[in-house]
Amino acid sequence: MLTRRDQPLPGAQAPDAKGDEALEQAARRPGQVHALTRQLSVIMVSYRTGPALFAAVEAVLAAHEAAELVLVNHDNPRETVLRLDAIARTNPKLRLIHSGGNLGFARGCNLGAAHASGDVFLFLNPDAVLPPDAAARMMKTLDGLPEPAIVGARLINPSGVEQRGGRRGDLTLSSAFTGYLGMSRILPFVRDIHREHEPLPGAAEPAPVVSGAAMMLTRAGFEALGGFDEGYFLHVEDIDLCRRARDAGGQVMFEPRASILHYGSTSKASLYVVETWKARGLVRYFQTHCGRIGRLIAPVMGPLLWLALMGRAAYVRLRQHAGSKLRRLSALRRLTRRRRNGG
Repeated sequence: MLTRRDQPLPGAQAPDAKGDEALEQAARRPGQVHALTRQLSVIMVSYRTGPALFAAVEAVLAAHEAAELVLVNHDNPRETVLRLDAIARTNPKLRLIHSGGNLGFARGCNLGAAHASGDVFLFLNPDAVLPPDAAARMMKTLDGLPEPAIVGARLINPSGVEQRGGRRGDLTLSSAFTGYLGMSRILPFVRDIHREHEPLPGAAEPAPVVSGAAMMLTRAGFEALGGFDEGYFLHVEDIDLCRRARDAGGQVMFEPRASILHYGSTSKASLYVVETWKARGLVRYFQTHCGRIGRLIAPVMGPLLWLALMGRAAYVRLRQHAGSKLRRLSALRRLTRRRRNGG
């Protein structure tokens, strides 16, 4: 059975009454997480991810701190599923959950958590490559934090540059407005909601929002929050979870010493469809967390957000198309020069 936000998440193994009590105490008091068994379940949701998926899977299976990888298959191509099934047959560390279709990221994460056996969850994107000891570093940071606690990793591009979204400010109506207008680039007293351009801290530090591409919680904390809100199909569900954790008295931490390679945008899903879900997610978030004003303004903001995101998607596609054209032209020029020199 699929789990929704207002329902408790069932575990893969039913704990006894003493186990339930220990988990509840860990969720209420800091410093209790390390007293548990500390079994880490990595949870991954994949929808037509592409070749990056197998690099991500291989890295998790090689990670000594990961007891299992629970991979939720959301309608991947048949050849991908066959290859995953073959890996699962030879490596019991991989647990495959076939959802039967694309159920959305939040629902997929909840489904994976429901089948996980660990007491610590690392939600990891299927195009994110976990380096050695990064999960252990995040688990150490998670220890002692007031529950429900969340630890996020530093996300980096293949070039080694920090990605956008790994550490962010609080999403409010005003921060969304100033962010989309780019006011932080014009007014020095306006802080950008995205923090990747700020100096990198030397140790873990509080952050209002971290990315769901690499996000760690204890099972107790995750269950205390009711899991991800399945009203979000794709995007914004991580922002919502961070907000609810902070509202519940927990702490959200950004761990810069856990740097994880994240390819990003590897899914075959249409960019315009993805941005549409993002717009819907933002509307839901403002209606949920921004009080009466948010409930009044969000329906009006929805079409404007959608237009802005569609414009950005079109710009990204044009840049990609232009870049591809330029690369082909450059290759053609090099080939022409070689032929001339050879002649």
